[in-house]
Order: sequence, then structure tokens, then C-alpha cells
Amino acid sequence: MAFKRYCISTVPVTSEIRGAAMSLTAAASGFVVFFLFVPVIQGQSDWGVTYPSTPICALKRSTVDIPCTYRYPSTESHQTTEVRERLWFTKGSNKEPVDLKTDSDYTGRVQYLCDKKNCTLRITDLRESDSAEYKFRFTTTHTLGGFTGSPGVTLSVTDLQVQVTRSSTQGELRCHSSCNNPSYVWFRNGQKMDGETSSSLRVSVEDNDSYSCAVTGYEDYRSPPVYSPKVVTLSLTPTGEIRENSSVTLNCSSDANPAANYTWYKNGKSLNGKAQLVFSSIQSSDSGQYNCTAENQLGKRTSESIFIDVKYAPKLPSVSAEIVEGSSVTLTCISDANPAANYTWYKENEDSPKASGQIFTITDFRAEQSGNYYCEAQNSRGHQNSTLNLIVVAGNSTTIMHIIWLTVVVLMLIPLLLLSLWARKKKTLSSTTEPHEPVEIEIYVINMI
Repeated sequence: MAFKRYCISTVPVTSEIRGAAMSLTAAASGFVVFFLFVPVIQGQSDWGVTYPSTPICALKRSTVDIPCTYRYPSTESHQTTEVRERLWFTKGSNKEPVDLKTDSDYTGRVQYLCDKKNCTLRITDLRESDSAEYKFRFTTTHTLGGFTGSPGVTLSVTDLQVQVTRSSTQGELRCHSSCNNPSYVWFRNGQKMDGETSSSLRVSVEDNDSYSCAVTGYEDYRSPPVYSPKVVTLSLTPTGEIRENSSVTLNCSSDANPAANYTWYKNGKSLNGKAQLVFSSIQSSDSGQYNCTAENQLGKRTSESIFIDVKYAPKLPSVSAEIVEGSSVTLTCISDANPAANYTWYKENEDSPKASGQIFTITDFRAEQSGNYYCEAQNSRGHQNSTLNLIVVAGNSTTIMHIIWLTVVVLMLIPLLLLSLWARKKKTLSSTTEPHEPVEIEIYVINMI
């Protein structure tokens, strides 16, 4: 048999039997349901329980009434049969049921509205876990004891949901539940929207409004609102100084419904699409400006930026040196470090430092100062010692001295050259047939330091 489910408005609780047809209107302080059914009579001869034939559909957080009528032999051996106990249950067997009033899942939410031949179960603050088959059992003073109406009546508890789809600059909202509701009401930012009674609604993307729906007449039982991402926040773990090779996690979060999708950016370039950005072993190259975006079908929002400054010990320093001949020696030490390194200069095989600072200058360099020098680069994260790279450069004063000495030598050689030419000429005149011997001239360049 196919059952139809639907939820509509109602009036106070009444029940009426007319021949083979029965109409029931169930009401309570909240959402209620309306049934059209023929009796479903469980029992034989004078024993029986009558339930609604249609499965009941109700909304989460509302109230529902589930009615039944029951019958039993009025007398036995000229003795009036009395009802000893009446209860509703979903758990346990027909003979050993668990009374809903003692079931911890229903504490404070169950009432029995019973008289001689009728007993209505009222459940308030409905939960989706309340969806079940409900049975009624009663016991009497009759020798046959009592009776359980089985099968019982099926209750389905559903929650209104707004389903969201997006096309271009518009979003389509659809109010959905497992109950077949004839009419809906829409709300924008908590205020009722006039004239909107359809199950669907079109809205503009990026309008920053929230939307919810309800069944007409039961506006207190609204769906959870849907909305674009609100303020996007970033968090950094751990807080404080970030050290190279440590584990660092960036979290991006935003209140949004439907849930937001996230994208991370470093210095304006996209990274990944997860809420967390994890560095298992962060490196100095990971330093930079980070931010994220949160986006769902109703809009997009961007977070503020956070700067990650990775601290690390000095890298292996490099040393360059200028040796000005006859004047001074300048040593320079460079090391990549964060925070910036402090420098100390040492001479090999000497304990005390020679100087501090990135540049070390030795004026009036002397022979006894010769040796191997190195620098130590140090910050709060560690230290490194340099290797030494020497560069020899001729100074201006030395070049001038070379020119002066060269000039003196040339001037001294000119008379010798003239004398040699005169001697050669004289010898030629005296004997043109004699072989001539070459004249060798040695030039000495004295490099003065």
C-alpha cells in the first residue's frame, strides 16, 4: 500500500469516528500534523488497537500527537474488566516493552493523553532520532492480561533544509523536506518576504544576506539560514617566533552556509584549496605574505594578510679581502641569517678576537701580522665560521712608486745606450769587415712594497 505524507495546519486535538472512516486533527504547541485515514485495527474478537493508517511526518523541534483507540472485553465472569496500565514504546518486545516515559531518549518530552478507550501520545521538541515505529500496549484485570497493537504507526521526523545552486551571478534556493508541504514562507535576514510562497527562490550572489524558509503557518520552525561567507579569519600555530625546520600551520575559517571552500595565496599567487596550510618543516624560502579566500555558492570573501618571517641560523659565511700593497688590509664577512648576524673576527691560533663587525680593516699592514684570519657569524639561532678568500689589489701609492722607479731606471739607461751607440759607430769606422757582436741590455724591474 502506498502512503502519502504531508504536513498542514490544524486546530485543537479532536478525534471522530464515522463508520469505516476516521479523521484526526492533531495539535500541540508547535508544528503538528493532519491525517486522513481509514482505521487500522490490530486485534481479534473483543481485543484490538486502532492507529492512523497514514505514516506521520513532522518537523524537527516541533510537537506531534499520535492517537489510538483500543478495546477489550468489558466483563469476565460477571466482573468488570479494569485497565491497569497503558504505555507507548519503540524498544523492547511486545511483552516486555520499554515505556517511553522511562526511556532516557525521551526524558521530559513525552505525555500520554488517555481516557477509557483512547490514548494519544504527545512528543515535544522532536528530534530526527525520534523517527521510529510507535506501538501502544495496555494491560487489564482480565485473565488474558493485555494487548499490544502491532504493527504500530510510523513517525518520520525531518528538518527543513535550504538547498543552494548557483548560476552566473544568481543563486537558486530550494526549501526541502521529506514532508509534502503545500506552501512555504521565506525570510531574509530574519524578516518575512512578502509574496514568496514557492518552494524555490532566486537571489543575487554577493548580497551578504541570509535566507531561511518555513512551512506556511509554522514560521517558528524555520530551516537553518543560508548565507555567503562572513568575515574570514586567519590563525597561526604556533604563535610567536617561527624557526626554520619547525612545524607551522595556518588556519583559514569563515562562518558560511553552505560550508565555504578555501584557497590560500602567498604573495598573490594561489597555493591550495584547503582550510589548513601545513608546513611540516618550514624553510626560509617560505617567508612571505599569506592570505586566503572563502567561497560558497552565495559569495566570496578575502581575509586580511599575515606575514610569516622565518628565523634561521647564519648560513656558511663568505669572506672577501682587499690587500692594498704597502698600506692596509680590508676583510669583509657576509652571511645569510635571520635575524641578522653579528660578526666577530679571529686570527688563527689566537684566542682573543681581533675585531667585531662585518668589516675588519688592518692599517699599516706588517709582516708579523701575516696569517689566516676568519670571521664568526652568530645570531639567536646559531653560529657559523667563515672560509677565507683573499684578493690582492695594487694600491695607488704603490703604482706611483713603480712609475718613479721605472723613470729613474730609464734615465740611467739612456747614457749607457748613447755610449754604446757611439762605441759601435767608432768600431764600424775602424773596421767594416770585422763581425759585429750584439749588445745585451738587462732591465731590472724592482717591485717595491
